[in-house]
Amino acid sequence: MKNFCLLATLLLFSSVLTAQQKEWTLEECVNYALENNIQVKQTELDVELSDIEKRDAIGNFIPNINAQATNAWNTGLTQSITTGILVNQTVRNFSAGVTAGLTLFDGLRNFKQLQRAKISRLSNQYSLDKMRDDITLFVADAYLQVLFNKQNLEVLKAQNQITQEQLGRTQDLVDAGVLPEGDLLEIRATMADEKQRMILAENQIQISLISLAQTLAIKDYQNFDIVDRDYDIFGNEILANSVYDVIEKAKEERSEIKIAEANMELAEKDVEISRGAYLPTLNAFFNYNTRETGQDRIIGSEVDPNNPTRTIGFVEGTNQQVLTGNTIPVLGSARPFFDQLYINDGITYGFQLNVPILNGFATRNQVRRNEVNVKRAEYQLEQAELDLEANVYQAYTDANGAFEAYEAALVASEAQAKAFEYATERYDVGLTNAFDFSQAKIRYENTQREALRAKYDYIFKLKVVELYFGIPVRDLKF
Repeated sequence: MKNFCLLATLLLFSSVLTAQQKEWTLEECVNYALENNIQVKQTELDVELSDIEKRDAIGNFIPNINAQATNAWNTGLTQSITTGILVNQTVRNFSAGVTAGLTLFDGLRNFKQLQRAKISRLSNQYSLDKMRDDITLFVADAYLQVLFNKQNLEVLKAQNQITQEQLGRTQDLVDAGVLPEGDLLEIRATMADEKQRMILAENQIQISLISLAQTLAIKDYQNFDIVDRDYDIFGNEILANSVYDVIEKAKEERSEIKIAEANMELAEKDVEISRGAYLPTLNAFFNYNTRETGQDRIIGSEVDPNNPTRTIGFVEGTNQQVLTGNTIPVLGSARPFFDQLYINDGITYGFQLNVPILNGFATRNQVRRNEVNVKRAEYQLEQAELDLEANVYQAYTDANGAFEAYEAALVASEAQAKAFEYATERYDVGLTNAFDFSQAKIRYENTQREALRAKYDYIFKLKVVELYFGIPVRDLKF
C-alpha cells in the first residue's frame, strides 16, 4: 500500500512538473498573445467603449421620463388655512409628478450622431485588427530570435565536440613528437573560448525567452520555454508578385488605410452634426402631477357663539349699522392619502420650439473648426497612403534582399564546410598548425551562424510582406 501511494505521488508530481514546463509552439504563442497581451486588451476596451457610444446615440431617440416625489414638513411661522393668519405650526405636504420629454426634430443631429457612432466603432475595430497584426509580428520575431539563439548554441556545442576530438588527437601527435606543444595550447585556448561563447549563448537564450514571455504577459519565466523545431520557408511565392501589386493589395486590405478613411468620415460627420445647430429644435413634453397634505381641512361653517353678528357697513343718511351673521369655519381631519392624490392631480402637455438666432458665432466657429479637422483628416489619409507605400516597398525590398543573403549564406556555409574538412585532414597529418586549423574552424562556425540568422531573418521579413498582401494573421504559415 505504501509503495502504491508513493508511486501515485510521483506520477502526480511528474504530471504537475510536465504541465509547468510546457513547451510553446509559435502558433500557441501567437494565439495566447492575441488573447492576453495588454496592448490588445486596451484596444479591445476602445471597441467596447464605441459600442457604449452607439447605445448612447440610440438612446437619443427614446423619450426621457423622470419621476419625482417630495414629502416635507414645514415647522415655524406659516399661514393658517382657517384664519389666513401667520401662526407657529407644523405642516406636512406631499407632492409627486412624472415628466416625459421627446425630441421631435433637432436638425437631424441625433440621426447623424448615430451614424458617427457606427463609424467610430468601425474605426476602433480596424485599430484592433492592426494591433493584432503588430503583436503577431512582434511575437513571431521574438520567437524566431529564441529559436535562432537555441540553434546557435547547438552549433557551438557541435563545434566544441569537434574541438574536444581534435584535442585528443593533438595530444597524441604532441606525445609522438609530430606536433609542437604550442599546437596543443592553441587547441586548449580554442576550447576555453568556445565554452565562454556557449555560456554567453545560454544567457542570450534566457534573455530572449524572458522577452517573449513578457510579450505574452506570462510571469513564470523560469518554466517558460518553446518547442525546439526547425521552421521551413513557406510563402516565398508571394515575391513572384511585383511590388506595385503588393502595394495596391495593401491599400485595399491594410488597416492603416481603413483607419485613416474612417477618421476622415468621422470628421465629415462632425461637420454635419455641427451644422445641425443652425436649424430649429422641436420638443414635446408631458407632465402629470398631484399633491397631498396632512393639514386639517375646512368641512363647513357655523355661527360664532361669542360674536354672532358683525357690522358690514352703515346706512347713508341715518347712519344705521348694517349687520350680518358672523360665521367661523368648522375644521375636520385631512382626507385620506390616495383620495387627495386623485382629487388634486393635473396634467400639462405641449410643444416647445427653439429657434437659434444669435449665439456669439459659436455654431459658425464650431462648423469651421470641424471643417479644418476634415482637411487635417484628408492630409492624414494621404500621408497614410504614402507611408504604406514606403513601408511595403521597404518590406518587399528587405524580403528579396534577405532571400539573396540567405542563398549566399548557404553557399558560403557549404564552401567553408569543405574548407574546414580539408583543413582537418591537413591538420591530422601534420601539414598545418593548430592556429590555422582554429581559424578554419571559426570561419566555418561563423558561416553556420550566419546561415541560421539569414534564414530566420528571411522567414520574418517574408511574413511581413504576406501581411501587407492581405493574408490574415491566422493563415500565415511557418
